[in-house]
This record gives sequence, C-alpha cells and structure tokens, in this order.
Amino acid sequence: MIVEFSQGKVIVTPHEVVVRLKGSVATFQAQVDALQLILPACVLSANGAECKWSVKLDNSQQIQTIADQTSIEVLSL
Repeated sequence: MIVEFSQGKVIVTPHEVVVRLKGSVATFQAQVDALQLILPACVLSANGAECKWSVKLDNSQQIQTIADQTSIEVLSL
C-alpha cells in the first residue's frame, strides 16, 4: 500500500516500510520491528541497531493507515 503525504510517499508492507521523499532526495527503509508511530505529533520513527530516523506525516489518518497495514501499535504522548 502507498500512503501519500506532502513530502513524498510511504510504501507499506506487513514487514517493512519505505519512505521516498519527493524528487528522489532520499529513501528511508526499516523493518516494522524498528518502527514507532506517534500521535498527536504524526511521526513515523525508526530506531534500529544501526540507524535512527523520523518523518513527520501530515495527519493522524496516515498514521492509522500505516498502523492498520503493519499491526504496529500507535503511541499517544
């Protein structure tokens, strides 16, 4: 599934997520075990053994769509 947001696309599978920023500036990839979905900040965050990155999405619906496809629990701060 592809989730479009203002800065690019999030490509979601049950096992991994790939974020492609507009203009092919950068691509981020992470296994779902390394991901967190954070509301109300609307942040997709990866924290693995060798990497750490985060992307702010546009709205909570995008976060919920990713959560539904990956079974990642949404963290509310």
